[in-house]
Amino acid sequence: MSHDWSKGTRSEYDVIVIGSGLGGLTCANMLARQGHAVLLLEQHYNLGGLATWFRRGEHIFDIALHGFPFGMIKTCRKYWTPEIADMIVQLKGIRFDNPQFSFTTTYDREDFTRILQERFAIPRENIEGFFDAAKNMNFYDDQTMTIREFFERFFPGRDDVHRMLMEPITYANGSTMDDPAISYGIVFSNFMSRGVYTVQGGTDQFIGKMRAELLKNGVDIRTRCLVERILIDHTKAAGVVANGKRIKSKAVVSNGNLLSTVHRLVGAENFSQSFLAQAKGVRLNNSSCQVYIGIKRGETIDYIGDLLFTSAAQKFDSQELCSKGTTSRTFSIYYPKTRPGSDMHSIVASSNANYDDWANLSEKEYRDSKEELIQRTLDALEKYVPGVRHKVDHLEAATPKTFQRYTHHLSGASFGTKFEGLKVSMGLPKEIPGLFHTGSVGIIMSGWLGAANYGVIVAHDVDKFLSAGAADV
Repeated sequence: MSHDWSKGTRSEYDVIVIGSGLGGLTCANMLARQGHAVLLLEQHYNLGGLATWFRRGEHIFDIALHGFPFGMIKTCRKYWTPEIADMIVQLKGIRFDNPQFSFTTTYDREDFTRILQERFAIPRENIEGFFDAAKNMNFYDDQTMTIREFFERFFPGRDDVHRMLMEPITYANGSTMDDPAISYGIVFSNFMSRGVYTVQGGTDQFIGKMRAELLKNGVDIRTRCLVERILIDHTKAAGVVANGKRIKSKAVVSNGNLLSTVHRLVGAENFSQSFLAQAKGVRLNNSSCQVYIGIKRGETIDYIGDLLFTSAAQKFDSQELCSKGTTSRTFSIYYPKTRPGSDMHSIVASSNANYDDWANLSEKEYRDSKEELIQRTLDALEKYVPGVRHKVDHLEAATPKTFQRYTHHLSGASFGTKFEGLKVSMGLPKEIPGLFHTGSVGIIMSGWLGAANYGVIVAHDVDKFLSAGAADV
């Protein structure tokens, strides 16, 4: 008889949060702090969504490319704890290496200005104008200008500069040159304020501290609980069915994929035709591949940077970057300093990918393609870590199908939806009172900082809704 992971849950809560990505975790924590009874349901055995980890023997591998802006410190200090915020440290060696340029940077405005002037011979006024324009962008700006047009305005004809500015953001959120300029400017400006940061101690400790804080604040956390349906009663959200069990609530927050929430969990019959038409126009973002490389105990690797953006492509090309045979990838290097007290090294290679390239392969083709991905990655890494194959004791690959399996995201969409998804996400409670969404939407919301901050925004909306309901009783 299988274990009942939902055993002991109450029959009703103030709010049920579906999914434990950073948006769902932050939303649940804030609502619990405000005195609401919160149930957090996660279908996986770990919390964190894509901000998670797994163990293989002596190795602990962090999932995904973990680099985020300085603002994450403020968000964690204000909405979590000072102890969690203190885990966040700067990555000072961000390295670019491709046929057009090669350099290492602290990835902030001051250093980028220096590089643009000295290496790319860009006039100071163009650089300042670009940074100021990006910094002043907000959600309510004109969305018709593309990133390509934005770059051409300040750096006409300079595809090398475009690549330098664009490639890391594409790795971070899947954006292309034809996406709205504001989807680039806001994310880029966040990084430019103070550089790139990561978690010292590992994602396992980071999420572990978040779990402890949630429990301290009274959140009922249930892993291995798959939500099959969101219950709608008289046009209002009324709870969920999880692992076959009906659980009532006054509000429901989905931290899952936006389109899955609309069509699978709620059902099209519960929405207006105008809303469904709007949702139909929402495009999924692309997915990812990763190769996890464990270095043998006792072996070391010289410092080659903290994040390494490398490519053999002659120019930046969004299609090449997502292709199955791409040479464009990011190496995240985990030195022992990343996990104080450990003497282990590991490397995670990340590349953007298209789900369709992997979805319909036969079992043999899929296995062979994963092995090819691993070997091509090691070939590329050999340039920076000579003899790396002799240093390795664990190799493993993840594909868009892996991300789909573990996150239940449609097409394994690592970066949620394109920009138009934001309006649909924020419009859910207008269609169905008590139904909210805080998943990765609109490119801007991709990444750790955006996800956590969107959780804050939604928590305020849910608290307002619940407080209004209490006042009506």
